[in-house]
Amino acid sequence: MPPLLIVLVVLAIGFDFLNGVHDSSNIVATMISSRAIRPRVALAMTAVAEFSGPFIFGVAVANTIGNEIVSSEHLNMQVIIAALLSAIIWNIFTWIMGFPSSSSHALIGGIIGAVVVGAGFREIEMAGVTKVLIALFTSPIIGFFAGMIIANIVYLFCWNATPKVNGVFKKLQIVTSLGLALSHGANDAQKTMGIITLGLVISGIQKTFSVPFWVIIVSATAIAIGTSVGGWRLIRTLGSKFYKIRPVHGFASQLTSAVVILTASLFGGPVSTTQVVSTAIMGVGAAERMSKVRWGVAGEIALAWVVTIPSTGLLAAGIYWLITAGIPHLIALF
Repeated sequence: MPPLLIVLVVLAIGFDFLNGVHDSSNIVATMISSRAIRPRVALAMTAVAEFSGPFIFGVAVANTIGNEIVSSEHLNMQVIIAALLSAIIWNIFTWIMGFPSSSSHALIGGIIGAVVVGAGFREIEMAGVTKVLIALFTSPIIGFFAGMIIANIVYLFCWNATPKVNGVFKKLQIVTSLGLALSHGANDAQKTMGIITLGLVISGIQKTFSVPFWVIIVSATAIAIGTSVGGWRLIRTLGSKFYKIRPVHGFASQLTSAVVILTASLFGGPVSTTQVVSTAIMGVGAAERMSKVRWGVAGEIALAWVVTIPSTGLLAAGIYWLITAGIPHLIALF
């Protein structure tokens, strides 16, 4: 394996691990906040389901990320490394700040920024980029309205129920959280698979884009380990800052998120699980009453979503310049 490919694989695994840490909040926040299950048990259960997702639902998203966004003919390893470094730095920054930003947006922004600077705009496949942007920007809107619809259906069936129904929803959340974790593993772990496989094609180890089994194993393991660690700051953000989440809210939002993310995964659409889960939580709360949701917090998170792609794009462009020109120039001076 060429040295730059080894660097790429290590960075991709690191990104995947941080993605798991970053996005564990998406799966377990409502379940923990509604006291359906203990935090460590929830994270461990979620990690197992995350690992299983790609094996059950295939690798359509990996093909989109690695084969439909950019043309590999004129790319080099430095471009992909710059994109990954940009996404990793952004994920660490937002993790420290406690912002539930999108790892998917960070990776897409990094890829576009690095490719445009390193290989030229002509290497961007606009059809693939359009597909990705449609999936990224429509899925949270769908999550919000689907959350409202599913919540209203649940409220309709339970309008005359006794408080004992909370116990039922706590148990049901175990099922819905497993479905959400499977869908997350089927979507987010595949982004790393697509990047590593793209690296294999660029380096000449593979002539065609086909995700090797070892790449699936490594990527699924990395995101599962990251999930088991848990991003506690983000769990608190999603689990309490929108409104006080009860078992019925947790069940409805998890069911909504799982359906939206899994549907996108089957069609190869990479989505932001952070966005989908957040808007599903808001939609479920809004179904009860609009004033229930703390919209100011939602606005802060939306701002983080808006700035992610341009920020990581510029960051990736700067990192690519450092790798290919800045650092070599400094070394030459000394």
